[in-house]
Amino acid sequence: MGSPYFRFKQFTVWHDRCAMKVGTDGVLLGAWAGPGRPGEISGGSPQTILDIGTGSGLVALMLAQRFPEAQVTGIDSDAEAAAQARENFTGSPWPQRLRAAHISLQEFCRGTAATAAARRFDLIVSNPPFYDTTLTSPDPLRTAARHTGGLTHEELLLLSAGLLSDTGVFSLIVPSESEKSILRLADRSRLHLHRLTRVYSKPSSRPRRILASFGRQQLPQPLEDSLTLTDTDGTRSPEHIRLTRDFYLEY
Repeated sequence: MGSPYFRFKQFTVWHDRCAMKVGTDGVLLGAWAGPGRPGEISGGSPQTILDIGTGSGLVALMLAQRFPEAQVTGIDSDAEAAAQARENFTGSPWPQRLRAAHISLQEFCRGTAATAAARRFDLIVSNPPFYDTTLTSPDPLRTAARHTGGLTHEELLLLSAGLLSDTGVFSLIVPSESEKSILRLADRSRLHLHRLTRVYSKPSSRPRRILASFGRQQLPQPLEDSLTLTDTDGTRSPEHIRLTRDFYLEY
């Protein structure tokens, strides 16, 4: 069995009670997401952040480190994951700025809409369920974490669009096979592409993931770039190191 926790430079993430463990995808999203990236409209440093499907709270913790003035909310429909995220938040350097809630996105949106002043977020992130149609895992928790099930990609885009502030950014990571469908669903949700980064495992390989950011405002020309994770010898690439150097202990 792997370690029940993963230690970063400024915080530790316990993930033994979560279906999906700390992994490269979450770290990439936490280091990459947010306004002010090249090619994006920036409303300044985000003051309010929402992490949809927070799991262990990894991405929320990374964003709390990167944006020291932000209030960060992590939501998850799995009770154990939300409880573990809450414990990780409490044990972090920023407990007063982090909140975890056991609630689905659909329920969260209904509650938000019912308040006198509906909340809007400057940054929304998600490392969403990856597969709409695949064989399910024998582990029902892992299945729920990796298959869209109760939250389709269409719902994720549409509901997130309704929670964004005027200059807010919605960022996510999905398999490269989902690129066309995500762009189409974003368009239906009236979200405009700001930046698209195709992630390659190594040089000359096919892309394995895409990182994408969307906003309400349309850019003259969205930025498209790429990120290669390892060099030909298997070591982390310089661009990968630059992106994640504030988090991994070995840098």
